[in-house]
Amino acid sequence: MNAHMTMYIAILVLGLVLLIWSADRFVDDASLISKHLGMSPLLIGMLIIGFGTSAPEMVVSAISSLEGNPGLAIGNAFGSNITNIALIIGFTAICSPIVVDSKILKKELPILSVLSFMVVFLLSDFSLDRQDALIILIAFASLMTWTLYQGLNTKEDTFAQNVQDDLSSLNKPLSSTVLSLILGIVVLLLSSRALVWGAVGIAKFFEVSDVIIGLTVVAMGTSLPELAASVAAAKKGEPDMVLGNVLGSNLFNTLAVVGIAGSIHPFNLDSAVVYRDASVMMALTLSLFLFGYGFKKHGKIGRTKGFVLLSCYILYTSYLLKSVLH
Repeated sequence: MNAHMTMYIAILVLGLVLLIWSADRFVDDASLISKHLGMSPLLIGMLIIGFGTSAPEMVVSAISSLEGNPGLAIGNAFGSNITNIALIIGFTAICSPIVVDSKILKKELPILSVLSFMVVFLLSDFSLDRQDALIILIAFASLMTWTLYQGLNTKEDTFAQNVQDDLSSLNKPLSSTVLSLILGIVVLLLSSRALVWGAVGIAKFFEVSDVIIGLTVVAMGTSLPELAASVAAAKKGEPDMVLGNVLGSNLFNTLAVVGIAGSIHPFNLDSAVVYRDASVMMALTLSLFLFGYGFKKHGKIGRTKGFVLLSCYILYTSYLLKSVLH
């Protein structure tokens, strides 16, 4: 293997490992500081944890766009969404069937579907300009405002209780937590820079677009925390949490990651991104209605449906890799 290629792969892997570690550090420390400052568990969960778990994708999006590689950001956003549904939900359902809450089918999934369609429609002219990005970011801000309003006006919130329980296990002095947070942010930025550098180097070595690397290697890497959390939830007998986490992550990817990329560096897209990748993302998103609907009781994504989703991921990724190698 070429020495340069070995270096690119090593830097990309190191960047991914440090990115995942620093994002996890950021979530814990920022949550603990917010608790010290008197923020409610609900706000900590929705803002700090929500943004923190999507920090890898958002920071990679910003850095890749700043460095003139916005295709990597789009590939990462769409690829992460495809990975979240096909690989994470599929693999988790094979480990332990996922019960689908009717609220998800009536509220969260329709919202994700409509907003995903809106983004794909804006990209249908094969360009992402600042006007498109502004529309997408306004939609994201509106969604966050509405979600916070809904959450704060709900008397009993199991999500807030879960966050409260998680926070009670974190106990560090404020001064050391602040220093740890600063370290986490620095490592997050440096590791994202390393990941982008390695990914672009690999793309140039194979003479493929950075979109392909974003769709495969980077998407898989930045989705590893969700995969680990989903498998852990399944082992604890809480596989129903997986679907909510995935839908939330996909909303951040579709709106925040794409919006950040376009606002920093407007660019033209290859038609394959819309016809191939966005179509696969939309098809998988809509398949959750079919797989999750229960005619007489709660819907359930069992092992057979999980195998179908996982097979879709393997076929899609194989097709992308085949296009690279030929």
